[in-house]
Amino acid sequence: MWRTRNTATGHEGGGEVPRGRTRWRLFAALVTLPVLVLFPLLVLLTASVFSEPDGRGDGGAAAHVPCAEALRFGGAALPDGARPVGACTLQGFQDIHYGAAFRMPRTGVREWLAHTYPDAPGPASEHCAGGDVDLCLNLGYQRGLPDGVDAHAVQVRVTYEAAGTALVRFAAFTM
Repeated sequence: MWRTRNTATGHEGGGEVPRGRTRWRLFAALVTLPVLVLFPLLVLLTASVFSEPDGRGDGGAAAHVPCAEALRFGGAALPDGARPVGACTLQGFQDIHYGAAFRMPRTGVREWLAHTYPDAPGPASEHCAGGDVDLCLNLGYQRGLPDGVDAHAVQVRVTYEAAGTALVRFAAFTM
């Protein structure tokens, strides 16, 4: 029931709010104040998440690292007679991914894998990702990855090349 307007004050009597009038100013203030306070905090949090301790601040672009570091993360070492191909890399934001590629004598590949990962299944020549891969090995803690290794998984892809060499692509990462 609508009350009549008080002619002296120009307001209605009682506690009802007339139709069409809302408390939008109160609502706007309640929404705007937290946004004004929380938005700068969100910007600072985002900046700190995407920055890295070395100051790159690129949120995960690959950095060049020594190949010994990349292989050690996956529980391996550069085999005798191996030559790195390109730069070994570290990429990470929430997860860490090391990558390395090297050439070694073809005859030493299986021996190096067996010595490096003694509890792993033998490398497979079937069902390898990529058409140019001759051998592959996928390791995890349930599949032959030694205790004490920082990586959660290791992938080794071997491509046999001419002149008795093999190109080994090594990846060690966390999940």
